[in-house]
Amino acid sequence: MKPTEPEPLAHTWIDDGQALVAGALFVALGMTMFSYAGLLTGGVAGLAFLLSYATGISLALCFFLLNLPFFWLSWWHLGREFTLKSFLAVALVSACTALAPKLVRFELLNPWLAAVLGGFLVGFGLLALLRHRASVGGINILAHWLQQTRGLSAGKIQMAFDVLIVISALFVVSPERILKSLVGALAIGAILTLNHKPGRYLGV
Repeated sequence: MKPTEPEPLAHTWIDDGQALVAGALFVALGMTMFSYAGLLTGGVAGLAFLLSYATGISLALCFFLLNLPFFWLSWWHLGREFTLKSFLAVALVSACTALAPKLVRFELLNPWLAAVLGGFLVGFGLLALLRHRASVGGINILAHWLQQTRGLSAGKIQMAFDVLIVISALFVVSPERILKSLVGALAIGAILTLNHKPGRYLGV
């Protein structure tokens, strides 16, 4: 006789609130470390980095505006709750990223350390958001939808897109910065791949 599987425990609004705030802070801090080290990452955040480096426009503003089109997919295919939580997360990440230079300074930050530690911070931030049915938009929304509808690993999808976008940045930044950025992208993908597998987490 098979043991009875435990019923999923529903998250309360307090659970969701702290996850949104903590996840957004982790992602924003990781992105700030990347920015200070002159690195970038994948997904819409990577496009925001490239646009910011090329034009001088605020990273936070680029990140927020580039994410907006993806909320159409989220609204129609992932539901109102996921969309609203994700929009709030994107707004929080954008606000925290904009405020970070006034609150945090990295006078001495090794780029390799920034790639690994920043990647882990972003990865754990995304993990917290995904486990509470939220994301930071963009490719993260697409990856979450494909995992729900096709059973594909969100972490592998995110990693694949991240690596492709970072490689495409060869036209904008130096190969050395690309290599360091790839390490950061792999760090993010590793956290998601190892910790966010279909059926593993019972919280809803």
